[in-house]
Formats: sequence, structure tokens, C-alpha cells
Amino acid sequence: MKILNYGAGAVGLGLDSFLLQAGFSVDIISRKETVAALRRKGLVRWGIFGNFKARPSAFHAFSSLKQTPPGAYDFILVTTKSFDSEAAAKDISLHPKLFNKKTKIILCQNGWGNAESFARFFPCKQIYNARVITGFARPKPNEVTMTVHADSVRIGSLFNGDLSDLEKLCRAMTRGGLPCRLSRHIEKDLWAKMLYNCALNSLGAILNVPYGVLGEHEYTRSLMNDIIREAFLVMRKAAYQTHWKTPESYLKAFYKKQLPPTAGHTSSTLQDIKAKKKTEIDSLNGIIVKLADKFKIPAVVNRTVYNMVKFIEERNSTGHSFD
Repeated sequence: MKILNYGAGAVGLGLDSFLLQAGFSVDIISRKETVAALRRKGLVRWGIFGNFKARPSAFHAFSSLKQTPPGAYDFILVTTKSFDSEAAAKDISLHPKLFNKKTKIILCQNGWGNAESFARFFPCKQIYNARVITGFARPKPNEVTMTVHADSVRIGSLFNGDLSDLEKLCRAMTRGGLPCRLSRHIEKDLWAKMLYNCALNSLGAILNVPYGVLGEHEYTRSLMNDIIREAFLVMRKAAYQTHWKTPESYLKAFYKKQLPPTAGHTSSTLQDIKAKKKTEIDSLNGIIVKLADKFKIPAVVNRTVYNMVKFIEERNSTGHSFD
């Protein structure tokens, strides 16, 4: 089984580590700095799922798809940030050597809309999505730590694609130590994660606190409740589905089951802000705002936190300090 990971940030390196731990071959595409560190020091993972190190000889790392060896891949994992989806899709499409008739693209990204970006370049039946609800951070270019884990990775198709070949990828991930299973309801899984991320990512970034702190105070709970209720309204209007029929039933599961095991996690949005990088807010609360505008639905709280994160992002890009 040949696997290519295109992106290899915190989530990508985390997923790679489990595939390598299971004994599978992985080729990694990432930035030059990351590639150099991986080639020198190998890939290191530590945290709640234990420690693991893959020597540089255990995998290949490249900064360009032109450098990959001949031969098609069985699976191409896309782990870029959501705002890079279209650029990633275009780049991958320009390298037909990566593909045969059975090659499958697995989008392991935050937010909503990534599949649509890839569908502009590839047949829909070739595109799959993975819902990853595990917290990763990358303290060094070649190191990743796992901070929290809420549920197994789930892989499925938004376009009624054949899932049979994906079973071996799920088994490989699970064998390496990260539970993974097929999903025939991946839209519901992805929107469940959207609700979770929209409530936590933006507020955690704005207030500079981990998820658990948001759940401890009535003021932030009130904001999260409103974010989720607004998201349900636009989700229904757009005819998308999740596993809960009402916002109140989701909120009950959110506070009792989802938030506690991830209480110590720092949102990826906050990590990006601290690193002065572009955030994925456009694919999170930004999607709720976009759909609200389309259907003329008020989404006051989602719009407010979206605008606040965009302000911080813009200030970072111009080099202004918040001190």
C-alpha cells in the first residue's frame, strides 16, 4: 500500500506517524524547512497516545511532487489548511503519474467546502473526506504532539463513492494506534465537527484560552450556545444534516461528551494567530456567515466572532503588535 501525504503540518505528521508505526510506506510533501528537518532527524510523535519515532530512512520527504518516485499511489491524504485546498487540488492534478484508476484522495482538513474545491479538478467519486477530531500541535518542524482525542477518525464519501478499498487504510491507521473506521454518514460527521469547531475555535482564539475554560463560564457558554443555534438554522436551510435533530440535543452532547475530553486543547485558530499565520476561520464560522447571507438568516454571533478573528488576522499580517 503506497500512501502520499500532501501537506504534512501538525495533523498530517500525526496521521503519518500512525501509518509508519503500523509499518506502511509513506511519502510526505511539505515545506522545505519541514522536509529538511524530517530528513535530518526523522519524525517524532509524543503525547497521549505514547511516544514514537520514525527514522529518516523509514519514509521519504519531498518539497515538490516533481520529486516523487515513479508509480501511482493507493491513497493521497490531503492535510493542508482549508484555505489551500484549491491550490493543492490544482498542484496534484498536474501530476498524473501519482494516479491509477483506483487512487483515492482523502481530505483530512477542517471546515466545510474542501470537497467542492477538489471536485473542480477530479471526478467526485475519487474524492473522500476524513473527519479527524484529535488535537495535534507541532512544537518543531519534525515533531508532533497529541494533546486530546475525542473520537475515532472516520472516512467516507460525500458523493456516494465506493468505500470498499478504504477499509485497508482504516485498518492500517487503527493498527498503528489511532482508531479509524469507515462512515456511511460522513456529511453528518463533518457537520458535527463544524458545530464543535465553530463554537470553540474562534472564541478560544479571541480569548486566548483552551477549550475547557470556555465551558466553565456562563458568558462563554451563552456565546457558544448562540453560535450553535445559528449554525443549526443555516445548516437546515442549506439541507445539510448532522447526527442531532435539534440544537438543544446537540448542546447536551457537546457539554457532556465532546468538550470534557478535549478541555485542555488549544484551538488551531489560536495556534495560527500566535504564529502570525492565516487562520481557517473562513471555512468555519465564515461558512456559517456565508450561508446565512445566502438564505437571509441572521447569524449575529457567528458574524461577530468571524469579524474579530479576521481583524486579528489582518493586524498580524501588517505586523502590528497587540501588546
